[in-house]
Amino acid sequence: MNQNHTYKYSGSIELELGQKLKSVEISFCTYGTIDKNCSNVIWVCHALTANADASDWWHTIFGPGKVLDPAKYFIVCANNLGSCYGTIAELESKTPNKNGLDQLLEVTIRDMVEVHRILAKHLKIENIQLLIGGSQGAQQCMEWAIVEPHFISNMVLLATSAKHSAWGIAFNEAQRMAIGAGESGLRAARAIAMLSYRNYEMFERTASNDSGQIGDYGAIGYQQHQGLKLENRFDPQSYVILSKAMDSHDVGRNRGGVVNALNLVKARTLIIGISSDILFPVKEQVYLSELIPESELVIINSPYGHDGFLTEGESINECILKFLN
Repeated sequence: MNQNHTYKYSGSIELELGQKLKSVEISFCTYGTIDKNCSNVIWVCHALTANADASDWWHTIFGPGKVLDPAKYFIVCANNLGSCYGTIAELESKTPNKNGLDQLLEVTIRDMVEVHRILAKHLKIENIQLLIGGSQGAQQCMEWAIVEPHFISNMVLLATSAKHSAWGIAFNEAQRMAIGAGESGLRAARAIAMLSYRNYEMFERTASNDSGQIGDYGAIGYQQHQGLKLENRFDPQSYVILSKAMDSHDVGRNRGGVVNALNLVKARTLIIGISSDILFPVKEQVYLSELIPESELVIINSPYGHDGFLTEGESINECILKFLN
């Protein structure tokens, strides 16, 4: 069973883009028990619209005998700064934007990691045995392993890149434009996102019509369903904040470039790509494997596209357990 917690940090935090936080209340979940040597900690970094309950959204690798086994490990997952699932940031001063509304929080991946580090210090964690994440979660893992290279022993990066691509940024901007268009904007944004999370083959396999009728197309129903699901559980402003944070991802910024930055990683690293991922193509994981010093690369053959890092639990579990053992 997970335990839900909150920790209020009242110290000042200066964000990378210049805003200052007066305080931040961090929502997080823990599973299992930490051992006396602090040698069994797994830290999970979650993706864009997920939350701190890794047992819910990553159930494919969670449980007895799996990677995220609370009987064996002390597992931590914290809600990302900027998310609408419990982590609350208070700006020192609020400046209205041109529309007279309070200025949105401006968060980067590095800011998210700084908040994780604050929480880890509060929990008296001295070492992370395994740091793991997919997509935006893996972006955070990478940053953390660069900032504190000797704090992370092992790392697993799924479906991610060293720097968010122009292709990925373009998808995110299209989604933000949809949100800015007004009513049902988040629903439309999710429909756009699904095009990047899946691919041509997967839509043909799961949402094509063979009956010959006009209208009531499976693909339309699927897009409407996915859009409505997110609209019912997520906040549009958080979506904008978090998608901009993803755009900011560039491990080489102010570090002399990507090559220099990734060379700072000391953790043994497993990099997992999904063969049909069009949002983070396999070549981006190959690039990471060439630059992270002690790394292995595994490509999982899957039709599910980017979503494969969530759906291909059996293969992912097997790869990670082999890597750890």
